[in-house]
Amino acid sequence: MANIQKRGDNSWFLTVNAGKDARGKYVRFTKTVHCRTKREVESEYAKFRMEVEADEYVSPQKLTFGAFVEEWRDKYAVKHLAYKTLYTYDSNLKTRILPYFQHLKLEEIKPLHILNFLNQLEKEGSRGDKKTGGLASGTIEIQHRILKNILKRAVEWRIIKRNPVIDVQKPKVDSKEIVPYNESEVEQMLRALQREPYHWRVMVTLALTTGLRRGELLGLEWKHLDFNNGILDVSQSMIHALKGKVIVKSPKTKKSIRKVALPSSMLKELKEYFAYRIQERNDVGDSWYNGDWFFMFSHPDGQPFHHERPYLWFRQFIKKNGFRYIRFHDLRHTSATILINQGVHAKIISERLGHGSIATTMNIYGHALQTADQAAADKFESFFASDATHGQ
Repeated sequence: MANIQKRGDNSWFLTVNAGKDARGKYVRFTKTVHCRTKREVESEYAKFRMEVEADEYVSPQKLTFGAFVEEWRDKYAVKHLAYKTLYTYDSNLKTRILPYFQHLKLEEIKPLHILNFLNQLEKEGSRGDKKTGGLASGTIEIQHRILKNILKRAVEWRIIKRNPVIDVQKPKVDSKEIVPYNESEVEQMLRALQREPYHWRVMVTLALTTGLRRGELLGLEWKHLDFNNGILDVSQSMIHALKGKVIVKSPKTKKSIRKVALPSSMLKELKEYFAYRIQERNDVGDSWYNGDWFFMFSHPDGQPFHHERPYLWFRQFIKKNGFRYIRFHDLRHTSATILINQGVHAKIISERLGHGSIATTMNIYGHALQTADQAAADKFESFFASDATHGQ
C-alpha cells in the first residue's frame, strides 16, 4: 500500500506504518491533507511521520477542542504570545470558553456554535458575580479573538479546512468616553490621600504628575531616579507579580522607553520617601525580599505588589471617599488632560506618555485638545475688543 495516494483535486491520503501492537496486529495511522504540489505533500508526509514516531499525533477525527487547546498552548501560545496576553487567554479559556467547547470535536465546531456562545455571554447571569446584566462588550470581543486565534492555528496545521470564527461577525465594542478628574476633583483627591499609607500617596501623586502606566510605576526602582536633575528613567514595566514569581520587562515599544521630568515638589516628596524606604529596608534586615531589586513601591519587606493591587486599592479608596468612579489607569488620562489645559504642546505630552506617535495622542485626547485650542483662540477676543475700543 502506497504511503501517499492522490484522492482528488489537491487531496492526498497519507499512511504511516507504526509496527505491530501487543497482539501482533499492524498499526497504521492515516491522514487526509490538501496540497497543491508534490513538494507540499512530501513535506506534510514527513511531518506526519515524525509526529507518529514521536507519539505526538492525534487523529483529527478524535481531537476535541479541549485537547487541541493543550497542543495550541504548548506549540504556539507560550512561544508567541506576550505574558499578559497569555495570562488573559488562559483566564478566559478556563472560566468561559473551555466549559462550553472542550468536549466538541474540532471538525464539529460550526459558526452557529460560536454565535450561540457569544450571544449567551450577553445574557443575565453570565458574569459569574453578583452584578446584573451580561458581560461587557469588550470582554465578549476577547472571547471571539481567543477562539479565532486558536482555530486559526488548527487551519494552519491542516487539522480543519476552515476557521468557523471567520464567518461570525466580530462583536461590537461599546467604547466608553473617558472623563478624567478635573482640577477641583484632583485637589480633593490629593487632600484625601494625606490620610492614606505613604506608598499609595506617593504612587498616586506620581501617576498624576508623570502619566506613567500602572506597570511602569510598579516596575520603577530607585536607580531609575536621577535625584540631581529630577528625571525618571522609564525603562521597565512589571508584567506579573504573584506567589514569588516576578516578571519585569522592557516596555513593548521603543517610544515607551523614555525620560520624564518631575516637578520640584514631586522630587522633594520622592527624596523624603526614599529616606523612609531605606529605613524600612534597614529595619527588615536579612528578611528583605530579593536584594537584586529595590522597587519604589512594594510591601515593607521589599516584596513586590501584585500587579492588580494598585487598581484594587484605588477602587476602594475612591469608594470610601465618595469620589466619582474612574479607573487607576484614568490617572494617566487626568495627567494628560491637565497638561492640555495648561497649554502644553501635544508633542511634549505624547513623549511624556510614551505614545508611539503624536497621532495616538491626538486620537485619544482630540476632544480635550480641541477644547483647549478654542480657549486659546478666545484669548484673542479681549485683545481685539480692546483694539476696537481704542479705535473709536
